[in-house]
Amino acid sequence: MDRLKGKVAIVTGATSGIGRGIAETFAGEGAAVIVGGRDRVRGRVVVDSIRAKGGTAEFVAVDVTTFAGNQTLVAAAIDCYGAIDIAIPNAGILGTGSVTTVPLETWRQTLATNLDAVFFLARAVIPEMQKRGGGTFVVMGSIFGCKGDPKHPAYCASKGALLPLVKEIAMDYGPDIRINLLASGPVDTHRFRKTLASGPDPEGVRVAVAEGMPMKRLGTPEDIAKAALFLASEESSWMTGTALTVDGGSLCGA
Repeated sequence: MDRLKGKVAIVTGATSGIGRGIAETFAGEGAAVIVGGRDRVRGRVVVDSIRAKGGTAEFVAVDVTTFAGNQTLVAAAIDCYGAIDIAIPNAGILGTGSVTTVPLETWRQTLATNLDAVFFLARAVIPEMQKRGGGTFVVMGSIFGCKGDPKHPAYCASKGALLPLVKEIAMDYGPDIRINLLASGPVDTHRFRKTLASGPDPEGVRVAVAEGMPMKRLGTPEDIAKAALFLASEESSWMTGTALTVDGGSLCGA
């Protein structure tokens, strides 16, 4: 299907994991994609993968924690494709450590990556979307934006701030701009496994997390990409300022 045919999408944090899954899925549905990330080698791999399947993509090396970085993404989309229709601020970090142990710089960097970057991309891209007659945002949140996660105060705080921001943007810029949040549960990515690797039994914990969920499995980047596609497409045309939870049932007992 070509549910995004003729659309132009920016996806940040798109060189691996969920971001890569979204970029490849959107390209497969006809979108021209700006692949945003820090790692040029991994970015090139993603772009090559998309092009090998007949898709359209360009990589842009960028620091999304700055407004200038997000302006660079927007300028690249305009230069390459002439417009922007879809923005997916997906870049994120975990910022581990309890309130009394997390380094102050880690706290600041986590909020800058998970929260400031969403604000910066919205500020940079909304005027261009308005020139186009409208556009769609899918903000990548987390179930830990509404519950605690041990040793992740910065992550929980930054993700928890996103839904009120999404609702506010929806009120200010509707009906032309639609914006929704996608709250994901545990997804089996390199970052997830790297986090588990710091413990004594990474595989045991991975299995236990999966078994503790009603669906009895971790999510995949493709699971999240399909939900993001729904929110970015006209299939969700009467949705804005809300959250779609895709978590394998993780919040059922919360």
